[in-house]
Amino acid sequence: MIDFRPILFIVGILLCTLSVGMFVPALVDLYYDQSDWIVFSAASFVSLFVGGALIMMNRMENLKINSRQAFILTTLSWLVLTAASALPFAFSDLDMSYTDAFFEAMSGISTTGSTVMVGLDSAPQGILLWRALLQWLGGIGIIVMAIAVMPMLRVGGMQLFRMENSDKSDKAFPRATQIAMGIAMLYLAFTALWAIMLWSAGMTPFDAIAHAMTTIATGGFSTKDASIGHFDSATIDVIITLGMATGALPFILYLQMLRGQGRALFRDSQVRWFLTIAVSIIVGLAYWHSETNGVGFLFALRYTSFNIMSVMTGTGFATTDYGLWGPFAVTVFFFVMFIGGCAGSTTCGVKIFRLQVLYEIAKIQLSHMLRPHGVFIAYYNRKPLSEDVTESVLSFFFLFVFCFIILAAGLGAMGLDFITAVSSAGTAIANVGPGLGPIVGPSGNFATLPDGAKWLMSIGMLIGRLEVFTVLVLLFPAFWRD
Repeated sequence: MIDFRPILFIVGILLCTLSVGMFVPALVDLYYDQSDWIVFSAASFVSLFVGGALIMMNRMENLKINSRQAFILTTLSWLVLTAASALPFAFSDLDMSYTDAFFEAMSGISTTGSTVMVGLDSAPQGILLWRALLQWLGGIGIIVMAIAVMPMLRVGGMQLFRMENSDKSDKAFPRATQIAMGIAMLYLAFTALWAIMLWSAGMTPFDAIAHAMTTIATGGFSTKDASIGHFDSATIDVIITLGMATGALPFILYLQMLRGQGRALFRDSQVRWFLTIAVSIIVGLAYWHSETNGVGFLFALRYTSFNIMSVMTGTGFATTDYGLWGPFAVTVFFFVMFIGGCAGSTTCGVKIFRLQVLYEIAKIQLSHMLRPHGVFIAYYNRKPLSEDVTESVLSFFFLFVFCFIILAAGLGAMGLDFITAVSSAGTAIANVGPGLGPIVGPSGNFATLPDGAKWLMSIGMLIGRLEVFTVLVLLFPAFWRD
């Protein structure tokens, strides 16, 4: 029998923390004389009451959790926090249904960036800040999970980073608590720095803070219907592009740099692969866009670099409707949305390290075809890969593609056209934000989708954000047996 007391105790702590976060938009609405401060205060009280009750009812002297409890905790906490985060949306003056509210909250806390809201330019400041705050909290949450939880659970090859950090000399700090505190302070510092830069570039203080939070979190929620295209500023485009790239790199390596290992970031093969892939796609597509559509190369480079980095990192900001560039560009953007960033970052998708592992596996197989009796070893960051890691990565790819196909088929069965169904499934499982086509593309949103499609996409966002295995393992009957 699984002991749920430590699981519910931790969920209670997280709910209480969320309730404190709700006071921030409540104070903002009060300052701007918006009536929704009452909604945020009530939602905060409900979350605090439920969280406090869970803490009081499930207190234990020794709080320890095993791997099965960790799987349940990870999925349950994401669902409970999303359900609570949806309350301000559902009861605000926006008059959203709970389906739309849950979709918006899941999109926020999973840093997906898909939205069902229209009229953002005139929406209450508290709601806009709440959307940004959800993505900001989701971003730091996934970093901590990638460092502390996923390697322990051996999810999709993430045990590779437990192996890498097993040597104390490779650790940024000797203890996990110091690592978590260091990352939290760095995350806050990056957010403050980007808010100052965006303010200096012409955004209002409120817009600068909101966009800094969703940029570093690679979330993509904006305060404007036209996203970053509303500001039409090359300076803002460059600042946010650099911010998205910053959020896509491993935060643990930033800490190592601060502790004197100045080359730690660029010694990592994952970082080099990410930058090489991003720059190659950006330059290649910018040249194609310039030659095919008759625009200046620098103009094409500005819009290509921003939107490719946005889609590749799963941020979801947009400065133009790249769906109008032509079929080749649409195809590139579709496949780029699955790439993602580095492990230990705020990004989503497949992740660069898994592409590296797949490349090593393919190279070994080709070598065996040429020399059947040869002995070949796959490496990652100059260290040999174990069979356990390669099997885990291959399994991840199979399940990732399988879930994508099921999502796309389910959305198609609900009446969505092919482009909308396939791109919506892709943007959900890869946690990107905008899809492709006139309905869910960069110039549209997900408001017109049927409720069933929104719930299905919410499940897809959860599966994608929690690295597939964490959710699907709960569906195995053997998981629940002693």
